Amino acid sequence: RHRHKEKWAATAPRIPSTRLALHHFDTSYSLHLGALWPSVRAGLLCEQKYGALLNNFAAADHVPEELELLNATDFISEAPQKVQQWQREMVAQAEMSSPLCASISSKIKCYTFPRGDITRFRPARPDGLGLLDYYLMDAASLLPVLALDVQPDDFVLDLCAAPGGKTLALLQTGFCGHLAANDVSVSRTKRLYQILQSYVPKEVRDTVSVTSYDGRDWDQVKGGTFHKVLVDVPCTTDRHSAMEEDNNIFHRRRTKERQMLPMLQLQLLMAGILAARPGGAVVYSTCSLSPLQNECVVERALDVAQAQFNISLHPEDLSHFRTLFQDTFSFFSECRLGELVLPHLTANFGPMYFCKLRRV
Repeated sequence: RHRHKEKWAATAPRIPSTRLALHHFDTSYSLHLGALWPSVRAGLLCEQKYGALLNNFAAADHVPEELELLNATDFISEAPQKVQQWQREMVAQAEMSSPLCASISSKIKCYTFPRGDITRFRPARPDGLGLLDYYLMDAASLLPVLALDVQPDDFVLDLCAAPGGKTLALLQTGFCGHLAANDVSVSRTKRLYQILQSYVPKEVRDTVSVTSYDGRDWDQVKGGTFHKVLVDVPCTTDRHSAMEEDNNIFHRRRTKERQMLPMLQLQLLMAGILAARPGGAVVYSTCSLSPLQNECVVERALDVAQAQFNISLHPEDLSHFRTLFQDTFSFFSECRLGELVLPHLTANFGPMYFCKLRRV
């Protein structure tokens, strides 16, 4: 009898990590997002929406036509046209047109279905040389890459690069003079290699160096050398945490790791800042709604950079992204720094936070 009881006690069901995550989100995000939280919560718990990042290296000229027949559009090239149309209707704001269009790389093309349309994209197909025609990803993940605004011959660092969607997008600009793609996880770096093999021809792959350093130590490897640095940090991955038990950071055994995330994020952002040359730019991004992992980390980095390294940083205003992409994404309008895409049932991308810092 006692042995049976002991066994019963040992196998008593634990609270699922997803439920712990949701409880945590309900407590903190209902305060942070207020009346928006119920709709954001519903979005988190529903199927995510994807975009199709076109592979400029593949012989796939037929793909845009095929996607347009399904009613998908390239949200990036479409945005400035829409803004110009609004500006013609509101002539008073005409002076906005040049900076709005200037900061968008037209070489990156990503097709999305309209708001409320939950059509799924077919799986990617190889061209004659075996390169896949598009990469399916959360379209909001492209916003940090667009904010980085890579220019011809820039040296670019992607500090936390795996699994590789943003790395692939950086290469689609066609502008990277050299791209350093780093990720501390060797297994995730393998996934990055697979993506480069599947999408990128050898002569372009040769311009990419893939490494597995601890990103926090990067400045000791190559300090102050990059024109552009992307720091897409590990975070609570809110959508995954609310939906998937597997590899969930809200698992009870990972409590300490989760509590240490803002410190890790700060260390990675500082390494990214130190890797950028004076005049260079750093974009910090997460897929979390948490201000403790978003604005708070950026604000702390601004203080530490000034106090410990005498580095001045200028946070860039990215509010024009809200104007440009309001038809595609649902944005949170009250970030102290940077921009935040909120999941929404009719536009179920994100969460995606991104903030751009210019090293003065």
